[in-house]
Amino acid sequence: MSEIEALGARALGDIGAARSPEALEALRVALLGKSGEVTAQLKSLGALPPEARREAGAQINRVRDEIAAALAARREALDALALEARLAGERIDVTQPGRDPGRGGLHPVGRTMERIAEIFGRLGYTLADGPEIEDDWHNFEALNFPPHHPARAMHDTFYMADDGRADEGRADDGRAVPRLLRTHTSGVQVRYMAEHAPPLRMIALGKVYRSDSDQTHTPMFHQCEGLLVDEHASFADLKGTLAAFVRAFFERDFEMRFRPSYFPFTEPSAEVDIAWQQPDGSTRWLEVLGCGMVHPNVLRNVGIDPERHTGFAFGMGVERLAMLRYGVDDLRAFFDNDVRFLRQFV
Repeated sequence: MSEIEALGARALGDIGAARSPEALEALRVALLGKSGEVTAQLKSLGALPPEARREAGAQINRVRDEIAAALAARREALDALALEARLAGERIDVTQPGRDPGRGGLHPVGRTMERIAEIFGRLGYTLADGPEIEDDWHNFEALNFPPHHPARAMHDTFYMADDGRADEGRADDGRAVPRLLRTHTSGVQVRYMAEHAPPLRMIALGKVYRSDSDQTHTPMFHQCEGLLVDEHASFADLKGTLAAFVRAFFERDFEMRFRPSYFPFTEPSAEVDIAWQQPDGSTRWLEVLGCGMVHPNVLRNVGIDPERHTGFAFGMGVERLAMLRYGVDDLRAFFDNDVRFLRQFV
């Protein structure tokens, strides 16, 4: 047996005995690498006589090809063994109970908003949305707020500096148009009435902003406002709608009262109170929302004839309802992001 044949036989035996990809790679480098044994045999051909060089070269190339084929076959076999071992080790017993990674939950305010939308959806109300940065027309003027109304004061409203851009900061005639963070979602009602002809039913849910902060107020909070406009809408319809909502939201019956009040955009207007049972057994009247019949001026401002159509509107603070439903006594707890508090609602 020649030297190259002996080398090939030994190499094939070593390759067959390799037990890991790392050992196989070391053999490849030792045999076929730049300084490998087979490579050295090829380099030595130059020292042979011409008549012997051709035969020796063919023999070396044959052995090299056999080694390369053996390396590839062993690599494939080792990969298959590794896959089988991994599958055996990672096998899942589907009859065993699964692992619970821990589940999150909706924020109580988000949960309350979903509940409100679902109840009014059953009553036929469409959920509408609008911008949180409003102009003075949609936030105040269209809703019959006179220029001297306290809600326009800087201590109630977050006004934005005029940036001078014609499409956002000024009217067509060049007058400055105040921009502000909306103080209520009523602007969505104005936009909805301008785009939809009666009869219509809608609610607007979202963030609103007022310059106020204490145990029962935050600079940002959530509000729901509803609107119905039809040819024969009455205050009796409004009372029935709100009674149905309150009972569905709290899942129990309440004694309710409608207390006369004032809002620029409704006439007549009322505050809605419910008789709330206290822990000591006493009963306390709690205000939960405001409401009223849509003022004729508001209907005119959006192109609806108040001689033909009437409507009613209502508004409520989402956090206020969440506090009552979940027994929370400090509004700020909803926004502190304390996991210990939020975990109660999962």
